[in-house]
Amino acid sequence: MSLIKTNEILLKDEIKKYRTKELIKLSGEIREQLIDVVSQNGGHLASNLGVVELTIALHYVFDSSKDKFIWDVGHQAYVHKILSGRKETLSTIRKYGGISGFPKCKECEDDCFDVGHSSTSISAALGLANARDLKGEKHSVLAIIGDGAMTGGMAFEALNHAGHLKTDMTVILNDNEMSISGNVGAMSTYLNKVRLDPNYTKRKQYVENILNRIPKIGNKVAWTAEKIKDTVKYLMVPGQLFEELGFRYFGPVDGHNLDELIDVLKKIKDIRGPKIIHVITKKGKGYKFAEDNPDKFHGIGSFDKETGEVKSSSGKISYTKAFSNALLDIAEKDEKIVAITAAMDSGTGTDVFAQKYPHRFYDVGIAEQHAVTFAAALARGGIKPVVAIYSTFLQRAYDQIVHDVALQNVPVIFALDRAGLVGEDGPTHHGVFDISYLRHIPNIAVMAPKDEKELGNMLYSATKYNMPVSIRYPRGEGTGVIIDRGVFDYIEKGQGELLSSGNDVLFIAVGSMVEEAIKAKEILEDSHISAGVINARFIKPLDENLIIENARDKKLIVTIEENVLKGGFSEEIASLMEDHGIVKPLLRMGIEDAFIEHGPQSLLREKCGLYGEGIAEKVKEKLVSAGSFAKVLNMNRRKYL
Repeated sequence: MSLIKTNEILLKDEIKKYRTKELIKLSGEIREQLIDVVSQNGGHLASNLGVVELTIALHYVFDSSKDKFIWDVGHQAYVHKILSGRKETLSTIRKYGGISGFPKCKECEDDCFDVGHSSTSISAALGLANARDLKGEKHSVLAIIGDGAMTGGMAFEALNHAGHLKTDMTVILNDNEMSISGNVGAMSTYLNKVRLDPNYTKRKQYVENILNRIPKIGNKVAWTAEKIKDTVKYLMVPGQLFEELGFRYFGPVDGHNLDELIDVLKKIKDIRGPKIIHVITKKGKGYKFAEDNPDKFHGIGSFDKETGEVKSSSGKISYTKAFSNALLDIAEKDEKIVAITAAMDSGTGTDVFAQKYPHRFYDVGIAEQHAVTFAAALARGGIKPVVAIYSTFLQRAYDQIVHDVALQNVPVIFALDRAGLVGEDGPTHHGVFDISYLRHIPNIAVMAPKDEKELGNMLYSATKYNMPVSIRYPRGEGTGVIIDRGVFDYIEKGQGELLSSGNDVLFIAVGSMVEEAIKAKEILEDSHISAGVINARFIKPLDENLIIENARDKKLIVTIEENVLKGGFSEEIASLMEDHGIVKPLLRMGIEDAFIEHGPQSLLREKCGLYGEGIAEKVKEKLVSAGSFAKVLNMNRRKYL
């Protein structure tokens, strides 16, 4: 009989009564469910398989409806969702209208803080713990953070503050990269038992009190004893860094040994102050394909669970692959090209560059601010850095873009992957703000290709501009255009492209929306509406002459962008029209002033009206409201007769 129950309260009560044998069985059932669901829906598998026992132990010792669990990034919280009453809805995870792939407060009371980006959990836990203390409440607060997320500077800022405040909170360091040597592990296990013994702290304080009472020499003896103890700890005990920051360190602990995990968690509940438990886990635990290839199964699409193979796609290369190929080809002829990423080498396609040019590749860890300033200094030193980063993650380095790159006007190239609606990862990962947060910064050029071939041309051209450049491109497959590897066309800075002329409507589209503008043009032809299409290429600087020349005689101007309308591309066009006295109806299509939920990329674009048919319908509505539709239709019908 299955141990996983559907009722939230029963499950939480039942799990605390289970013996080790039953908990191990529960671990196996959860792993089976994770593999079944993620193989169908896609998602983060390896990280969740690695924290099954840890999550069970947390729910066994604590009460997640009262105690606060903050999962750093949150991609490893699927097991937590199962154990907090969402077992039956896990099959909907990452589907439109289903549960999120990340913790969400509005989804369940057991999710106490919305997350999705890295290195935030300790700051959030510290805030929640201090809110608890200010209100005089009694509950535990725990941050669960991975060793990768611990590379982010924000995590250390929070550790430093928590140690200073001496706040009662617990940090679980989920370490699935470091190994433990036999002697250090054995020594740590022994010292852990001593530290977790409640009598240890009492005896330690008792001895210190006695020594301090000895006239004249007592304080010195106590201080010397403490220094000797610290010296031994530096030599023998891992985690001394955390101790220096004011945390009591416990570990390493086997993250797949339920008895050990539960024992440690029970004992630290009664120890006050900031504590850190170092837990060693294995990514992909229990599923051979994920264990052997944890990077592939970190974030994966639907796959065959029997073979571990990702289900086939159309065969078109992705924008990420097109960027990766172009970067390799350009770097082969220019030794000054280097690549930088923030712990996303495979995600950004720079892993191939790293293999071929290891001395010209830098993975700085989850440290976007450092990546940008580091790139600025490389550029100042005469190197040509390409910073490959997701659009949503570059938000974290805004000041560095302004202060260290644009202000100095140094030639850093930002390759912004996952620009636009990314799909199932949802609002924390949609890259729909970069046009708005970059276009108003002086000295920077902002570009977006209409297809994967133009992406290569833009990257090549950017290396020649000698200025800061951002190139944004979407997640997923390209258009299937034929690419001649190593051959690039230079694009003049600020040069747009007129794809077709028209008499009635002018589409000015950028990036991924150029293809949809072409579809809308073709649909409108069936209604005898003639539309022209401009591939803007540049959000900044605009090809002003091309746009003005083609806009003056049109009855409607339509801008299309996969970015928020607030501060976006359409505002640049509106300003241009105002500056040149072009008074025409303007239809602005993009992301409205709201966060877009998770779901398939194509469905989300449809919901936002960013698809050919939807654009064509909006154009007709706008022409009707402007009183132009009947006039346009009659004039064009006469032409066709």
